[in-house]
Amino acid sequence: MTVTSYALALGSNRRGRRGSPAQTLAAAAKALGVERLSRVRATGAVGPAGRGFANAAAILRSDLSPPELLEALKALERDFGRRPGRRWGPRILDLDIILWSEGSWAEPGLVVPHPEYRRRLFVLEPLAEIAPGWRDPLTGLTVRQLLARLRKGRPVDPGPART
Repeated sequence: MTVTSYALALGSNRRGRRGSPAQTLAAAAKALGVERLSRVRATGAVGPAGRGFANAAAILRSDLSPPELLEALKALERDFGRRPGRRWGPRILDLDIILWSEGSWAEPGLVVPHPEYRRRLFVLEPLAEIAPGWRDPLTGLTVRQLLARLRKGRPVDPGPART
């Protein structure tokens, strides 16, 4: 059994059984047993989500494959009260796999690195806090470098996903 590392993005913009969005993220991180957790940031909504989000990033060590981890993350979202709904809508908990220490993964329903993370401050800022030197397997750039480029208005487009 091989243990690998994952960088995860955590988000919430609705109160749930575990409290405020920030409390929800803390409870989710505890339930996952993350190795490192960034501070929680308040960020504006993307798309039609309406209200702003609490966002954080986490590093998780796991022996699960990317599809197995995705299944576990979706189960945790449901356990926390997330219900199917429109894309980009309000949610109690949103968990995404951003990076994987083994490189890239692509199959229907799951692409790692996350295809949009290089264009999202709400992902790169907390991720740079806990894993600034983690290299994007498609571009070779570190999280710190990707963040600097995005802040300068020059986000990186890695091209199509590779396996």
